[in-house]
Amino acid sequence: MEKTAEFYVVKRGDTLGKIAMMHRVTLDQILEWNPWITNPDLIYPGQRIRVAPPEVEGEFEPFPGADFFQPSVSSPVIEAMGYRLIDEDCGVYHDGPDSRWSEADRQSYANWQWKLGFRGQDADGIPGRKSWNRLHVPAVYE
Repeated sequence: MEKTAEFYVVKRGDTLGKIAMMHRVTLDQILEWNPWITNPDLIYPGQRIRVAPPEVEGEFEPFPGADFFQPSVSSPVIEAMGYRLIDEDCGVYHDGPDSRWSEADRQSYANWQWKLGFRGQDADGIPGRKSWNRLHVPAVYE
């Protein structure tokens, strides 16, 4: 039986402390498993929080290669990337990210590249290794 990553979707009124208690983990563990949370007092409804450690080697998704990001590709890696882009205030999703690569993903990723200081062809919205490694997409299970 394959174990899947465990995430919690934040609801109005939640705090990281409450979420940690609900899942019988510590606040420090929540922060360790969600390194993109830089201010534990700032979470928002709809945000996905990892509430269990990833059970894969390494805690982040490795760069899958630029050819991975095509409209024909459907993968939970793309959805996890989208949630990270939202966490970084770069998302332009109308209904939230999903597992299929889309124009909203490309535009959101271009915003991330701009935030990192990339310009021109380096900010075309197609992930590259440098920008991907800095996004810290949590490991997911396919």
